[in-house]
Amino acid sequence: MTEPAPTVGRIVHYVSYGTPGGEYTSQCRAAIVTEVPAYRTDEPHDGCPNDGGTGCWAVGLCVLNPTGMFFNRDIIQDETEHAGGTWHWPERT
Repeated sequence: MTEPAPTVGRIVHYVSYGTPGGEYTSQCRAAIVTEVPAYRTDEPHDGCPNDGGTGCWAVGLCVLNPTGMFFNRDIIQDETEHAGGTWHWPERT
């Protein structure tokens, strides 16, 4: 099944990095899409249309942590590995 394109206001999961020493592990956090730019700014895709037919989007997020919120731009989608610093659609249960 093809995932929908992200739009402002949608709820997604952001994957935290965790700490280098492992005191805190990487965790999924709720996030709200705050922007979907028309063009990407990350290398090597700088200036390319967002998605570009690859199904991989870069978005701006408001991440909801237990101790507060943070805002970040150009967060890359990762539906397979869920690496730290990426976002993905919530798992269906």
